[in-house]
Amino acid sequence: MITEIARIAPDVVMRPATPEDAEGLARSRARSRAHLEPWEPSRPEDYFTRQAQAARLHAQLEECRAGRTAPWVLDRDGDIVGSVTMSNIVLGPLRSGSLGYWIDVDHIGRGLATAAVMFACRSADTELGLHRVEAGTLLDNVPSQRVLTKCGFEEFGVAPEFLHINGAWRDHRLFQRILNDRTP
Repeated sequence: MITEIARIAPDVVMRPATPEDAEGLARSRARSRAHLEPWEPSRPEDYFTRQAQAARLHAQLEECRAGRTAPWVLDRDGDIVGSVTMSNIVLGPLRSGSLGYWIDVDHIGRGLATAAVMFACRSADTELGLHRVEAGTLLDNVPSQRVLTKCGFEEFGVAPEFLHINGAWRDHRLFQRILNDRTP
C-alpha cells in the first residue's frame, strides 16, 4: 500500500488516489480526451463521466488493497492534472510492476511526467519493495520515451501487436528500470 505524498512541482502534489478523485479525474480525462486518444485504448462515451471514474477508482483501490496496483493522482489545488499507476505488481522472486501515466493536456511540457515517474519509481522501491519497473510506449511516442529515458529506464525490446490502442493492435517499445539489488 502506498502512503507517501510528494510535491513534484511548486503547485502540484502527487498522492495516492482516493474515491473522492472521481469527479476531478472525469473533468481532466474529458478535457484531455483528444490529446490522449492516439496513445490509449478506445474509450466508451461514459468513460469520461464521474460515475465511470468512480467505478474505475473503486476497482483500482480494491487491487491496491490486494497489493496488485498502486494508483496516484497529480493534484493541483484540488484539480486532478494527471495520474500514475503501477499495475501488475508481482512479488516473490520477480518483484516487478508495470508503470502507466498520463498528464492533463493543459499541463504537458512542464516536467510533470518526469517528476511523477521518478517519484513512482522511488515509491516502488521504498514502499512496494519492487526490484524492477517496466513500461511500454507506442513506437512513435517519442515524448514518453524521453521521459522514461530521463528517469533511468532502458529499452529492452519491441512487442509486436502488444496492446489494442486507438482501434488497432499496436507494436510497443518496452523499457525497464532496475531499482535495486535487494534479495527477496
